[in-house]
Amino acid sequence: MIGEIALAAIKAKESVFEAHAKKVWDNPETAYNEVNTCAVTAELLRELGFEVETGLYGMPTALRAVRGSGSPVIGFLGEFDALPGLSQKVSTVKEPVKEGAPGEGCGHNLLCVAPLAAAYGLAEELKASGKPGTVVYYGCPAEEALTGKPFMARGGAFKELDLAFSWHGATHNIVTHGVMTGLNSAKFHFTGRTSHAGATPEKGRSALDAVELMNVGANYLREHVTMDTRIHYVITDGGMAPNIVPEKACVWYFVRALDRAYLEDVYRRLILCAEGAAHMTETKMEVEFLGGCYPTLENHVLVDQVHKAMEEVGLPEWTDEELAFAQALNKNNLNYEDAKKSPMWSGELSSRVEPIASANSFGSTDVGDVQHICPGVMVMTASWNSVAPGHSWQITSCAGRSIGTKGMLFGARAIALAAARCAADPALVAAAKAEFEKSTGGVPYHCPIPAEVPVPMPK
Repeated sequence: MIGEIALAAIKAKESVFEAHAKKVWDNPETAYNEVNTCAVTAELLRELGFEVETGLYGMPTALRAVRGSGSPVIGFLGEFDALPGLSQKVSTVKEPVKEGAPGEGCGHNLLCVAPLAAAYGLAEELKASGKPGTVVYYGCPAEEALTGKPFMARGGAFKELDLAFSWHGATHNIVTHGVMTGLNSAKFHFTGRTSHAGATPEKGRSALDAVELMNVGANYLREHVTMDTRIHYVITDGGMAPNIVPEKACVWYFVRALDRAYLEDVYRRLILCAEGAAHMTETKMEVEFLGGCYPTLENHVLVDQVHKAMEEVGLPEWTDEELAFAQALNKNNLNYEDAKKSPMWSGELSSRVEPIASANSFGSTDVGDVQHICPGVMVMTASWNSVAPGHSWQITSCAGRSIGTKGMLFGARAIALAAARCAADPALVAAAKAEFEKSTGGVPYHCPIPAEVPVPMPK
């Protein structure tokens, strides 16, 4: 049976993959600082027979590992970075390992390993069958900054691929035809003239006034954009004291939309708001563009294959202890009782494969950039308690124990089986590519990060 060798290979190495996920969990590293994660993952991949390169695409913590040869070339997208401030013990109460330290609040220790395990399974299947095919695992930094894969793509990554598979932990087992938003991230720096706010206010030109006027303009802009557009900000520098007219001020914006071209136009209009604020306050304004990413583009051919595989490979079997742990976490959430009444409720830990979803989502991921370079799919499997908030200490807690690794291995089996079927059937690959060409209209990917924006370096 197609995929049987891949699944058996993953099964035989389960303890290795579980140990690696825990090793990464024990040493969480934030975006662009994933030095240890990159190193230990490269070591494991070499032990599994991959040829490994690190420090590619101008990114010290990026990784590319390859096994096999010939077509199709199938990619698996792993991720490396943790979230700041989400340090957490494996516990049902909020209990940081170290206060203020990073933690795996999006389960990226599992995200590192699930695609890796799937890549290994497919490589073993191709080796045993003698069929052509190249397996590529990408270790991707800085997904939480939403710029890691765009920087990699700018450096030439992913264009070799025929198909790309990615995975993410979640509260449910699901794939979607829906779209997640693209994003632009930028800081707006204003420079004015300081003075004593009480004695000589007329001599000052407040950079904070400029920030606040820009924000007023941006909030009026919200009235005149499409419903899928999101504009949000935080003031990162607002001055030192009320009696000092601020010479410097800064506001950091995210702009999101479901269409990349429309997103760019809204971002252009946001810059006009900033320029107008600078004129009104006689200050100077400088834009620091931090990066951007594309909306996702889930390939329906691949979605259907992965959904079928999810229904076949066998769901995790949750123990009573795991269910009790998840329930204790769920009870920490104010929406717990309402969640239990929802049609989506399937227990303290999800115990079913959901139908293919179609609704759009207003979060963002840089997986979308890869999906605009080649046909791709992202699979989500239950790897934490069913009411866990996104980017939370509860996710960190589950990602450090068996709940997380069971979801991780289920996801690995599903994408390995779907990838094996694609590798064995050229018609599936051709269908995925034909859909991709139709969805993109033949428009080539253009990296949203200009060449002059440097890749952040490890601190």
